[in-house]
Amino acid sequence: MELLVRAAAAGAAASSSPRPSSLQLPRRACVIPGPCRPRPRRPGFPSLRAAAAAAVAVEPETKDQQNSISETEVFACPVCYEPLIRKGPPGINLPAIYRSGFKCTKCNKSFTSKDIFLDLTVTSGTKEYTEQKPARTELFRSPLVSFLYERGWRQNFNRSGFPGLDEEFQMAQDYFQPVAGGILLDVSCGSGLFTRKFAKSGTYSAVVALDFSENMLRQCYEFIKQDDTLLNANLALVRADISRLPFASCSVDAIHAGAAIHCWPSPSNAVAEISRVLRPGGVFVGTTFLSSPRNNPFSVEALRPLREIVGPVNTSYNYFTKAELEDLCKSCGLVNYSSKVQRSFIMFSGQKPY
Repeated sequence: MELLVRAAAAGAAASSSPRPSSLQLPRRACVIPGPCRPRPRRPGFPSLRAAAAAAVAVEPETKDQQNSISETEVFACPVCYEPLIRKGPPGINLPAIYRSGFKCTKCNKSFTSKDIFLDLTVTSGTKEYTEQKPARTELFRSPLVSFLYERGWRQNFNRSGFPGLDEEFQMAQDYFQPVAGGILLDVSCGSGLFTRKFAKSGTYSAVVALDFSENMLRQCYEFIKQDDTLLNANLALVRADISRLPFASCSVDAIHAGAAIHCWPSPSNAVAEISRVLRPGGVFVGTTFLSSPRNNPFSVEALRPLREIVGPVNTSYNYFTKAELEDLCKSCGLVNYSSKVQRSFIMFSGQKPY
């Protein structure tokens, strides 16, 4: 009985312990393999079993333990989705990840940060094999386009109704209010226009900037390194395929995709992946150009059946109607869909059900 009382007291002490430092994610962000579960509510009085577990969980790590092999908090293998084992300093920040090595616990595939980003694509480490993505994807892997993206390219979107970076950021933040304090992925981050805003907002425990383009990630780093606060923030740069996200199921709280879905090779596969990795209650927010006669001659209702046959020959991008975007999100299991439209601009959002 005395042992059980001690365990309960230790659990109560654990619930009042200080929050982790800025270089480590909160314990709740750790990836635990298994089915999706809603985040449990914190009870007023922990059970004896929970108290005992909490007493073990809050034991402080020694310096040697922090630099030894440990399970990472966020990343998973893009091949089998098993958690990655990490060897190196802890923390989801650029210096710590650069000095770390990662390995899958199941298929033994290794991943490193030889560049300024962590490559978590399926083809990471291949020596002979290469593959080409559709032209709309390969375009943004160009060093020139990556350089120009934040130096005039993105600013031209206002001609189609995009309200501007500051207003778009605030609109997204409004959608993400229910998941404040969680982990955010900025997928197809480009040069990091919104990545930097999300990281500096202090709203999230960690921000992961993700893109398939190596050169976009290099540009992202060029902007980040100009701000010392970002270099040491809970911010990571990751190369990954939007249709094969390197995260465990139900492990992420928020996902942002700014002006991106029209560039994805398979939007349906991508949104399905987004739904998979979101926690119950997690929020997805995206922006894109709506389909119109100007960018898609087959947007007229009578001609839409021809789009699947002739459309790919005439356009490099996937443009959708409001109804199509809603249908896509709902078909991938997202609920509470809503959108805001301004001319050809649309911001849309869906939530992973509890």
